[in-house]
Amino acid sequence: MISYQPLWKTMREKGVTQYRLINKYHVSPSQITRLKREESVSTHTIEMFCKILDCRVEDVMEYIPDKQ
Repeated sequence: MISYQPLWKTMREKGVTQYRLINKYHVSPSQITRLKREESVSTHTIEMFCKILDCRVEDVMEYIPDKQ
């Protein structure tokens, strides 16, 4: 499973709000909703967040193995 919990931590650390993402960087609210629901997003979206937050992919998402 891919988790986007690191994204929310990185946003807090960098002082970037969801409001700012939508209004300053024109991020689609539906993309934010997909991330909140831990749904899949494109690599383009991940790249966009890395550019906005000036961070690495690991600061946006992480892989969590499924329990057997």
